[in-house]
This record gives sequence, C-alpha cells and structure tokens, in this order.
Amino acid sequence: MSDIFSRIEHSRTADEVVQQIESLILEGVLRTGDRLPGERELARQFDVSRPILRDALKALEGRGLLTTKAGGGTHVADVIGQLFTKPVTDLISMHRKAATDYLEYRREIEAVAAEYAARRATPEDLTLLDSIMARMDEAHRTGDFDDEAEIDIEFHHAISECAHNIILLHTLRSCYRLLSEGVFQNRLLVFSVPGAREALLHQHRAIYAAIKAGDPAAARQAAMDHISYVERSMLEAERSGDWQRVSRLRLRQRSYAGDGAKTTN
Repeated sequence: MSDIFSRIEHSRTADEVVQQIESLILEGVLRTGDRLPGERELARQFDVSRPILRDALKALEGRGLLTTKAGGGTHVADVIGQLFTKPVTDLISMHRKAATDYLEYRREIEAVAAEYAARRATPEDLTLLDSIMARMDEAHRTGDFDDEAEIDIEFHHAISECAHNIILLHTLRSCYRLLSEGVFQNRLLVFSVPGAREALLHQHRAIYAAIKAGDPAAARQAAMDHISYVERSMLEAERSGDWQRVSRLRLRQRSYAGDGAKTTN
C-alpha cells in the first residue's frame, strides 16, 4: 500500500490517528479487506510512537472498523456488508420483484452519481476511469464474459467514487455487493442477448465520455439509458429462456406421443 497516511502535525495523539483512518475509510480510500502497513511502517508514516499507534488501532478495532489476525496483519473490516444483513440479502435473492426494484433504484441513484462525477471528477479520477475503460475494451475484445461483468461493476464503483459524496459512495457499494456476491444469479443473462455486449460497451463509453467532458446532463442521461437497457435485456433474456424451455418440453412431448402412436400401430 502506498503512502496514503499523513504525518500527524500537532499533538500526535491516538485520537488524531483514529480520525485520519476513519476519514480514509469513510471517503472510500481504504476499502473492505485492505491491509494496513505493518506497525513500524505505519508509525513512520504518521510520525507517532508505536504505543500511540497501538492505542489508535485498538480503538478502531473495538469499534468494528479494523480487524487484526495473529500473523495476518491489520485489515479494514467488512463495514459495507452491514448495510444489507444476511437475512435481508436472502429475502432479496428469493423474490423476483426485488431484481426489478433493484434496477429501478440503481437507475435513479446512478444517474445522480454520474451527474456529480461529471461535475466533480478530478484529473486523478479521470486517470482511473481511463485505466478501467482500457481494461473493459480488452475484455470485450477477448470475449471473456466473466471478466467483462467484473469490470462492469468496477466501472460503476469508480463513478460512485468520482461523485465525491460519501453517502452515495457507500450506498452504491452496498448495491454492487449484491451483484458480486451473486444475490442476483441471472445477472450474466444480459450478455446472452444478441448484440448486448456491443451495446453495453457503447453505453459505458457514453457515460465515460460525458464524465470526462464535464457534461452533467449527458452523464445523467447516459447512466439512466444504460440501466433501462439492462432492464429490457434482462426481461428479454428471461422470456427467451422461458420460451426455449417450453419449446423443448413441447418437442419432447410430441416426439414421445409420436413414438407411442407408432408402437400402437
């Protein structure tokens, strides 16, 4: 991990270390599972004594923001998962309407995130988006569906970070977590729709271009158009799957009936 921690300038107390790490977690700089540098290096970066650092880490661990394992270092705790508890995610996965409501919610909130990103993205944010888009283009070229789907989530993560709104950031992270954990098992269905991969890439490029151009209205519309397309494609893929299932059953039944008639004769 690079030097993201700043030297404590004043009294060098544990409270100041706690506040800085809290801010890094809240702003999304430190993510769930990120490992902090070792005690010696972290004390050096903060320019505090190791006893002060230990007090700060102990306080953060006591509040559930950090976890420490023997021999495994100190990591950022799973604070995002608490927004959707296991019983709630289980309910969401079992009810069909939840997927529709999920996309409806995402369409509105991602529109806001894209609009804010177009207004607020820094040169560093745009550099990150450049890198993600390059990887997305490469995954599209090689035809790796799983890789494309994962980069898709990473792209939307990055936009939420570019929006520079803490509540938007953590709300959207919890939404994308439902995807990465497979709560919506049919999320890859959209890639089976003819022309979907090309359409999705075009839509991501449109969102990216609007944010890079600093055009909030275009970014908002591109984000809404993208989720609306995903909704339509999911419905089409599900209906197509149902039609294929019925067609296979019908063919099987007709073949069975035909064979029975021949046997009778």
